[in-house]
Amino acid sequence: MESSILTQLFLPLALAVIMFGMGLSLRFADFKRILIYPKAVAIGLSNQIIVLPIVAFGLIKVFGLQTELAVGLMILAACPGGATSNLITHLAKGDSALSITLTAFSSLITVLTIPFIVNFAILYFIPSGEEQQLNVFGTVISVIFITIIPVAIGMMVLKRAPQLAKKWDAPFRKISAVFFVVILLAAILKERANLVEYFAEAGPVALTLNLATLGLGYFSGRIFGLSKKQSITIAIESGIQNGTLGITIAATLLVNSTMTIPSAIYGLLMFGTAGLIIFWGNRRN
Repeated sequence: MESSILTQLFLPLALAVIMFGMGLSLRFADFKRILIYPKAVAIGLSNQIIVLPIVAFGLIKVFGLQTELAVGLMILAACPGGATSNLITHLAKGDSALSITLTAFSSLITVLTIPFIVNFAILYFIPSGEEQQLNVFGTVISVIFITIIPVAIGMMVLKRAPQLAKKWDAPFRKISAVFFVVILLAAILKERANLVEYFAEAGPVALTLNLATLGLGYFSGRIFGLSKKQSITIAIESGIQNGTLGITIAATLLVNSTMTIPSAIYGLLMFGTAGLIIFWGNRRN
């Protein structure tokens, strides 16, 4: 994907707007909940930061996913859950406070882990991939500017002007949804000539990754004695990824449209499984 206004300006700006909207629902007290839910937070973060990339790598080997598509799936696996997971948790009658806490912490931690996971994937899956590697320091700074800083600004608005934040919350959720759809469509249209081939190759592994991480998230919570609501939340945080960030990293930082495809496909598929979780969560309640 050649550098363009879309990749260098619109994608980062759209992601920043989405993250600002997420910040409008985050309070500084959310970061203190690790003291209230230490076990749940530890299990959730372990699933997201450690288990998810390992499972993704294993499935890539099992399905024989190749080169750029394999790197694209690892990019997705390196990303945090994002605001979408909070909404799905709420609709599925999960533990919203735990979901927000996990999203907040995973967003902070993945700023540091993303460049290392992505660079490992590039070197492993692409011959002579040294030239394509992410600059670790530059990537950390870029991700901070398009994710952490907008979230922090949103949190400050909520703290300083809660009524304004409440007024802005619904419009920014709608704007975020529109941006998400536009970004997905842009990634798909860019590779429309190869879309059927890519979907046939990356679709099964993306769906399997989604189902596997949802299942591992839920059952790891139950095995360690967490409630069903907390286990549902960990499942969602493990299986619902920030596809927008994955597409932005691939298109803007790596300038490779093929690497955006796994995030786009996963973004489409995860809403189908999310709908089933929401149905199951409400039926159970």
